[in-house]
Amino acid sequence: SEMWISGTTQYAIRATVFVAEHGADEPVRVDAIAAALKVPRNYLSKTLHALARARVLRSGRGPRGGFQLAARPDEISLARVAAPFDNLASRSCLLGRTTCGWKNPCSVHPRWEEVSNALQAFFKDTTIADLLGEIAGRPSMAPTNDRTLMATLAAPAIAAPYAAGGVT
Repeated sequence: SEMWISGTTQYAIRATVFVAEHGADEPVRVDAIAAALKVPRNYLSKTLHALARARVLRSGRGPRGGFQLAARPDEISLARVAAPFDNLASRSCLLGRTTCGWKNPCSVHPRWEEVSNALQAFFKDTTIADLLGEIAGRPSMAPTNDRTLMATLAAPAIAAPYAAGGVT
C-alpha cells in the first residue's frame, strides 16, 4: 500500500476531476472515464458508485446516464473524495509500532505527525475547483496529459501532474 493514500483514492480523485471537466452539460459515461484513466471498467464502476453513495457524484441510468458532480466543485474537498476509501486520520507508525502515540512515541513520531497533519489539512482545504483552476491555468497539468500511472507513485495523486508534465 502507498504511504500516503491508496490507489483507489488516487483513481477516485482522478475520476472526479475528469467528471468535473467533462460532465458540466451532460453525464459522463463510465466507459469514457475508464478509457481516459486507463482503468478496468468494473473496478472504476465500483469506485464511482461509492462516490455516488458519498454524494460526491450523482449517477443517472439509461441511454443518457452516467456521472456528474453532486455539488459544486468548490464544495467538494479532496478529503470528501477520499473518505469512502481511506481514513486519512489514521496514521500508522512509520517504524511499525502498534503502540506509537504521544504517550509512547517512537523516535520519528513528532516529525511524522507534523507531515501527517499537513497531509490531512491539504486534503481538507483543497477542492476539486482548485484542481480545475490549476488545469485551466496550465493545460499541461490536465489528467489526460499524465504519462505516468499515478497508482505506481508513492506520492499524493495531486503531485503527479507536476512530476509527469515537468515545468513549463
